[in-house]
Amino acid sequence: MYGNSTPGGLAARFCVLAERHGGSTAADRAEQAQRKLMAAIAAKAPATLGEVAKAVGRGAPAVSRSVDSLVRAGLVERTQDPANRRRLALRLSEAGQARLNAQPAANRGIAGQFARLAHSELRAIERAFEIIERLPG
Repeated sequence: MYGNSTPGGLAARFCVLAERHGGSTAADRAEQAQRKLMAAIAAKAPATLGEVAKAVGRGAPAVSRSVDSLVRAGLVERTQDPANRRRLALRLSEAGQARLNAQPAANRGIAGQFARLAHSELRAIERAFEIIERLPG
């Protein structure tokens, strides 16, 4: 090993840093879940509730409640499917598409901190990410 770097020590440091900078608050997790749901709606549009539930790996009742809140927030539009009046079609509204395209709140904080680093430091971080991304899942 190099210096005092052991796999266990590096893993512990990585987890501490990820928690501190990586958006691990309840609000960040809620935003991630909302973005996942909105991405599934966008990908399947006009999407059915069943398609979205399958795409996000949750049950239809839970997804239905989440979609209701997105509709109330003006992020999702729910209309009757012209081909089948018993089925509802889901689409992102303009506001929903803008929210999905916007950078997640957790990323904005760390991006501001990265902006203060020297180019050589950014390159070192980028190289570390490249190595971590090659690790088997």
